[in-house]
Amino acid sequence: MSGQLTRRDFVKAAGAVCAAPAVVPSSVFGAYAPSNRINVAIIGCGNQSRADVPGMLRQADAQVVAVCDVNRGSYGYANPKHFLGREPVQKKVNDFYAGKTRSGKYKGCGIHSDFRDVLARDDVDAVVITLPDHWHALATVKACEAGKDVYCQKPMSLTVHDGQQMIKAVRKHNRILQTGSQYRSNGVVRRMCELVRNGRIGQVKRVVSIINGSGTGPKPGWKEMPVPDGFDYDMWLGPAPLAPYHIDRCLYRFRFHLEYSGGQVTNTGAHSTDIIQWALGTDHTGPVEFECGEGVEWPPKGYFYTTAMKTDFRAQYANGIEFICRTQKPGFGARIEGTEGWVQFSVNNMKEVEASSEAIKNSLIRPNEIHLPISHDHYQNFLQAVKSRKDPIEPVEAGHRTASICHLGNIAMQLKRKLQWDPEKEVFVNDEQANSMLRRAYRKPWQIG
Repeated sequence: MSGQLTRRDFVKAAGAVCAAPAVVPSSVFGAYAPSNRINVAIIGCGNQSRADVPGMLRQADAQVVAVCDVNRGSYGYANPKHFLGREPVQKKVNDFYAGKTRSGKYKGCGIHSDFRDVLARDDVDAVVITLPDHWHALATVKACEAGKDVYCQKPMSLTVHDGQQMIKAVRKHNRILQTGSQYRSNGVVRRMCELVRNGRIGQVKRVVSIINGSGTGPKPGWKEMPVPDGFDYDMWLGPAPLAPYHIDRCLYRFRFHLEYSGGQVTNTGAHSTDIIQWALGTDHTGPVEFECGEGVEWPPKGYFYTTAMKTDFRAQYANGIEFICRTQKPGFGARIEGTEGWVQFSVNNMKEVEASSEAIKNSLIRPNEIHLPISHDHYQNFLQAVKSRKDPIEPVEAGHRTASICHLGNIAMQLKRKLQWDPEKEVFVNDEQANSMLRRAYRKPWQIG
């Protein structure tokens, strides 16, 4: 009505000229003609894109048509040798498709620095959100509003409130959301969870979420650094508070700052906790009590990182099952103990379920017993859900409950006291201070609800 052209209107208007992807020959995709393929955009070209981009490129029924990141391209990620960002990832996509053509040439992958430009594209059906945790909710909600389906990396949210808003957006706009907890597409994990679900270890008494530890970051006296050329730092911060730039605040190491993540509790802990939730069949609920353990260690005052270096918290489900989350070497995994034995999955032993006895380990799951959904490829499972319009193996509600346990454990460790939790109302019982930590204020102009 004002006569002004909005950012979205401009992108749509320009789309006919510059946004339409070059179509890879149908021979590349076999039976999947261009009209039958799902056009996917990658939002976030950092560390996790090294798995998510190849994961999508190998899908015959999908085409990666765009990539987006606030970083043009740099080193400084989890592995110092990795050069990542929007330009390197765009090249990776173009090179992949070029290798499938007779000419050996392809330049059809679009490139963006602002995720809103991606969401405004009519040719994008779904997005893979591989951003820092503090962006997950906002990008997901906006994607749902734009009519895009979402593959959102774990942990699904930064706060309990963010997760609730993501559920509302997914269900209101009838979108598909797959949480990037890929171990639900692992046959060994599924086998372990079926053993638990079918009573092979008896009545479950205790579960243990085993996670990694972390360090302190730069020592006291660290100084602000100049923002690198080609890096939109203000956009990287987005809804988070203003803070001086430092390389150890961004890229991979964002996860060791409470403003942007939850440390290893929401990193490797999101995986191990999710495995436990699946084994217990508690995707729509969670524990009713949380308490800080004696083994938790935080960075000393003045050091750069703010998340726990060593984790130790316990929780309890309404049925009495004890939940333990702790830092333990080596690697991470999930252990479930019952009255008749135990089973365990470890990232250091991906080939088989570890069990207290060979009888449990080799037990046959009969046809009339509980069989969990089968997925051999987390990305393909997402694409199948997009086509069928049925929930994937890790829907938004499941991702929310897993992330919530991680958030609530972090809150208990920060407050250093026992907390009572109502998993139905999703509030702490008679604890205003704890409830105030269930959400974060967004920096203007960002907001979702």
